Parts: sequence; structure tokens; C-alpha cells
Amino acid sequence: MTNLTAVVNNEQTGYQNFSAGSFTFRRDEYFAYIDYPDGEHVMPIDAFLKALMRDIAWGFFYGSVNFDDVFGTTNHYGNVDMFIGSMNEEYVNNGKDFMENFPSEELMEVFQAMLSDWTIEGFDPFAAPQETGTAWGPKNGNNDEAISRTRQVAQRMIGIPGDTEIRSDKTGYTVNRHFKDVDQSQPVVDAEPGFEDQIHGFNLWAHLSRSDVTWNPSIVSICKQSLLCPTTEEFILPVEHGNDRVEWFVQVSDEIIWDIKDGKSSKPRASLVMRAGDVACMPADIRHQGYSPKRSMLIVWENGSPEIMEKIKDGTVPRVGVEF
Repeated sequence: MTNLTAVVNNEQTGYQNFSAGSFTFRRDEYFAYIDYPDGEHVMPIDAFLKALMRDIAWGFFYGSVNFDDVFGTTNHYGNVDMFIGSMNEEYVNNGKDFMENFPSEELMEVFQAMLSDWTIEGFDPFAAPQETGTAWGPKNGNNDEAISRTRQVAQRMIGIPGDTEIRSDKTGYTVNRHFKDVDQSQPVVDAEPGFEDQIHGFNLWAHLSRSDVTWNPSIVSICKQSLLCPTTEEFILPVEHGNDRVEWFVQVSDEIIWDIKDGKSSKPRASLVMRAGDVACMPADIRHQGYSPKRSMLIVWENGSPEIMEKIKDGTVPRVGVEF
């Protein structure tokens, strides 16, 4: 088992310290401190908790989840690397990088306990800044209700009987302040008798307009190995996501500015502005972080092929969507 410990930090803050292998985590009123054999890394506590929330919610996700330019995790689907500087050229060149591998379930246990203890009353690391309280200050309760949200994952398409429910006023989700103009009407589907569970439609824009989280793709439909994962975005994507497979982005509304970096070195590669109707293919050797000045809708189209795992392991996964 992972070396998981938790002790009271000090009487002034009341927060617990956590450890996993050679890593130790502690926080005070403003910062998260990550101690490892070669030194210490510091992050603002709000940025750390927002990144930690996504890493947990996404199950370490596809590829690497970089909390910033230095610290992060890489998913190997069953086990996960936690690293300092391994995806940063300067750290690697100066021998300051450090990495340790953990069973996924054991590291997830540490992360979940840390998120629960360090998230105080009123702060929601899943929400936009205007929709949540502050992460700063001494220990003050918790917000386990907010951090225990789970991603919606449809097995076919949301709204089909027996599958994920559609977000509506009946399920308690309210229309977000930025989407008050979104039409909430649902399509009329008149299926032939006997095909009621095979023919279906729903208002995706109305569904997204009621999302109470940001930067958290939920699976709304699955067709064989194709996963449609729309999400609403506001402010800054709390992580730099390092792909291990090609991702397709479809900008549905408003605007997102993307910073694109090299996946391994963190060197800047491109800056991309996507507006409604734009489509972009994110290669499998980059990391990306988005900035959305107004809450926007984005569709992330993912490849859920089980064969892609082996291609990632043996290095044969395609780096780009198409070669000319």
C-alpha cells in the first residue's frame, strides 16, 4: 500500500499533511507545498485545488495532467506516474526532475483525502471564480458535497430510458447566468413502434446551459469507440493537459484562447483562438491550456478505442489526426 499519512499541520491552520511515497504535501493559508527528495515546489492553493479536482474527476485522464509547468501526473491506465519537472526541459537538463510510480487506486485515495481536507466551506474547485468562495485562510469546515460530483457518462446517449438523465428543471439544474438566452425546448421524436429505445434526440445546448461545473467534459453519447464529450468553459483551464492521443475540439459558442506547448519540454508551440464554429485537432505530442473570457460551450471528441492503449505503450499511436 502507498505510504499514506495525515497529521495536523499546526494549530494556526488546522490542515493535515499528506504523503505518497517520497512526496509530502502540506498547505497553509495561501499555498500548497510539495516536498520531494530534491527540493520543494510551491503553488497557490486555489490553483492547486482546482487542478487536483480535475485530476480526481477525470481519473488521471488521457496522458498527463500538468498542474503547472513543473508538477503533475501521467496515466498508464492501472498505474500512474507522479512527477516534478519530468515534463520541463530545464528541470531535466539540470537533473532536478523526479518521478515515482503508484498504483492508480492508491494514489487516488491520497488525492481524494487531501482534496477533502484542504477544500474549505464555500470554496468549489469545480466552479467558475464568480460562482464560488475563496480557498484562502485557515481550516474552516469542508465542501464535500461540491467535490463529490461525478462526471456524467452516458452508455449510449443521455436521455435514453435507463441511461443518464438530461439536465433540466426537473433534475434541479438551473440555467447558468451566461446562458439565459439558450432555447430550452426539446425536439419531438416520433419513433416507429418497437424502435422507441433506438431513436432518440435531445437539446444539447439546453443540457450544457445547465452545467454547474467548468472544464469537466462529460460523455453525452457513445457510438462504438467514438465519445462525444461536451463541456462548458469559463476563466482558465486549471491544468495543462498533455495528450497521449489525438483530440478534436469543436467550439460551439463564444471564444477560447489556447496556449499550446510541447508535451515533453513545455516550450511554447502555438497560440490558437477558437470562435463559434471553429474545429481544431490537438496532436498527441502537445499540452494545452485554455482561456475563456465568457462561459462558452466546447465539444471534445475523444477516441475511446481499447486498442489505442497498446499503441500508446508501444509508441505507435498516431501523433496527428491525418497525414497528407
